[in-house]
Amino acid sequence: MAELHDVTDASFDDEILQPGVRALVDFWGDHCPACRQISPILKDLAGAYSGRVKVVKIHAADNAATSARFGVRAMPTVLAFRNGEVQGQLVGARRKGDFESLIGRILED
Repeated sequence: MAELHDVTDASFDDEILQPGVRALVDFWGDHCPACRQISPILKDLAGAYSGRVKVVKIHAADNAATSARFGVRAMPTVLAFRNGEVQGQLVGARRKGDFESLIGRILED
């Protein structure tokens, strides 16, 4: 299982919104049971797709500008990015297959 690294309001654009970057971004919160539930799934996917898809997390409350920019209102919200554009999202606790389908969308050319 890979560790997920954190992005912030300050680092988000440089890490996620660049050409060629494919990423899953987990908007999470401290008091969110569903966030804890999906964390092992995302760590597993980070290892499985290492080198092809970045899997990162961003604390929604501590990074309110980025959360507002992408309309995040519930946690967890996982957004899929390709080349700086949102390609899909999942809200709430989901199965691993749902995240794999989302990754499939950003790996398509």
